[in-house]
Amino acid sequence: MKKIALIGCTGNIGRQVIDVVRRYPEQFCFSALVCGSDRGALQSLTAEFHPRLSGCAKDGLPPLDEIFSDCDVAFIAAGGFSGLSYTLAAARLGKIVALANKESLVCGGELVTKEAKAHGASLVPVDSEHSAIFQALSFRRDAPFKKLILTASGGPFLREPKERLERVTPADALRHPTWKMGKKISVDSATLLNKGYEVIEARWLFGADFEKIETVVHPESIVHSLVCFEDGAAIAQLGCPDMHVPIQLALTFPKRLPCGEDLDLLSLGALHFERLPEEKFPCFSLALEAGKAGGDRPAVLNGAAEIAVGAFLKGRISFPQIAESIVYALEKTPPGNADCFEALREADALSRANAEKYIYGK
Repeated sequence: MKKIALIGCTGNIGRQVIDVVRRYPEQFCFSALVCGSDRGALQSLTAEFHPRLSGCAKDGLPPLDEIFSDCDVAFIAAGGFSGLSYTLAAARLGKIVALANKESLVCGGELVTKEAKAHGASLVPVDSEHSAIFQALSFRRDAPFKKLILTASGGPFLREPKERLERVTPADALRHPTWKMGKKISVDSATLLNKGYEVIEARWLFGADFEKIETVVHPESIVHSLVCFEDGAAIAQLGCPDMHVPIQLALTFPKRLPCGEDLDLLSLGALHFERLPEEKFPCFSLALEAGKAGGDRPAVLNGAAEIAVGAFLKGRISFPQIAESIVYALEKTPPGNADCFEALREADALSRANAEKYIYGK
């Protein structure tokens, strides 16, 4: 039986991991369950699954190496920068790390991959796009390829004129056309910042130069990504937009178990692909620029974005001001190194303070 330490057990992804374990109780169990603040939900899950250890980050946790000491898989589903410390702890213990926290590689990609290599840890992608690439590469992160193509739905504002984005509401931004996700990632998908994050994530997961990663809009969200090879062939992974599939596969590969509905090609109709309109979604370009600049720039980008999205959801700023807040933080936060967690944490804190200054004037 495979033992899972699940970080972020009460969030959107965490709940879907719970679904997988409920579906296959003879194959999986939880050695640890950790949530951010939802004590009630954690108590219910602890009573159901009886993990060796459970805890709420808001109340304080035992040392992270204790959380991961007894697991076969560390499933990192915590959101935001907070997930990085868990990822590093699991990597340093040489664990299989199922990585649903994309900010770990956005903010600390160089550090995480270095620690994973040094300690023999395996990084397993959970994002649907990166899982698709992983599948196309026969579950090898080191397999050769010519180019990676990530697909983006375009979010709820793909057809919205740029001049009308000033008036869109948080409720509008949360109406993702194809995926059901948490609030933060839904807004990041609406700004296409999330797709920029995924480009950075792909860079670290598959050792790809940014010039070898392309993004196209695919509104139907059926083709999750493609891998192009030197001979002109391209392998794509198709499936219904359901995160249960890549979540379960991260726990079972190379074996596949029943999960979700089969893809009915005859019911799909046409599949469309088009250029990503970067001029309308500046957050995507900001992410790529930060990723290419390296150092602590991606951590600064993310810290500001977490503050800005929170402010947008509270109605404090407009949709375009999310990008403006990020630009301000990137300009005002001095460049630093990214060779240790403490340096990244400092960059994150400074960026948040600068974003708050731009938004709240303090």
